[in-house]
Amino acid sequence: MKYKNIVNGPQNASRIILGCMRMPALSVEDAAKMIKTASELGVNFFDHATCYGAGEAEERFGAAFPMTGLKREDVIIQSKCGLHFDTKEFDWSREDILNSADGILSRLKMDYIDVLLLHRPDLIFDPEEVADAFDKLYNEGKVRYFGVSNVTPGQLELLKKYVKQPLVFNQLQFSLDQTQLIDAALYLNNMTTDRSTDRDNGILDYCRLNDITIQAWSPLQIGMFKGCFVDHPDYPELNKKLEEIGEKYGVPKTAVAIAWILRHPAKMQAIAGTMNPEHLKDICDAAKVDLTHHEWYELYLASGKFLP
Repeated sequence: MKYKNIVNGPQNASRIILGCMRMPALSVEDAAKMIKTASELGVNFFDHATCYGAGEAEERFGAAFPMTGLKREDVIIQSKCGLHFDTKEFDWSREDILNSADGILSRLKMDYIDVLLLHRPDLIFDPEEVADAFDKLYNEGKVRYFGVSNVTPGQLELLKKYVKQPLVFNQLQFSLDQTQLIDAALYLNNMTTDRSTDRDNGILDYCRLNDITIQAWSPLQIGMFKGCFVDHPDYPELNKKLEEIGEKYGVPKTAVAIAWILRHPAKMQAIAGTMNPEHLKDICDAAKVDLTHHEWYELYLASGKFLP
């Protein structure tokens, strides 16, 4: 496994995170096995959100964790708040952040979480309310580090004007299929392709300049949740290249796709959402791969892009 000392955040954090959105599909016993398997593979970072199974993912994890034999201090637990499917809104109010944090701790059966992220932007958020909530959670020892999810540079600057704690993470979609984080810079001033459209206000460079670690979500997905591009018939050239490079390094295609993300000098983390131990093992094999500069570009082009 590859690890990273997060600036202003957790130390020795695995570059691969186990995303627990699908954990409600497992029994408590199987969830414990999944957590233990992840740990044995070197994964020490686990991602949750209050909306995952309407809290059931956190409950399952909380019930399963004591069965693993792992120590609380040996893992990094992260959750997100603010996204409400039930009321169809995003909410970063002080009251919602505090209530959400207490609910997270109750469901996880833990005294603290390592990281709390704001889950997608509340379009009418008050940064002073966010700052007040973060202060209370930090001072009470309920949350150690903070961050955001899918947030623009401008919104981050507004938060930073009021929030005292460093904003350590930003979850953003990034994969060989979803490359919008990097496309606009390549196709700058190019009217022949819509890849020149700036879709994120330069958030990748902003995060690098401000020591914010990017966590890549859906790193193997087509679009958001349209299935995996590995072995998908619509991606023949990409899968051929994944297989070719995988054979060179002795790893499966899935590992190569994740290694492509880890190769970026931003030193991102990749969130693996699988609840299949064998699939997670394939993903973690990415740690065995150090792609060359040329191989990285070969994969980028095989995914359907072109050089201007």
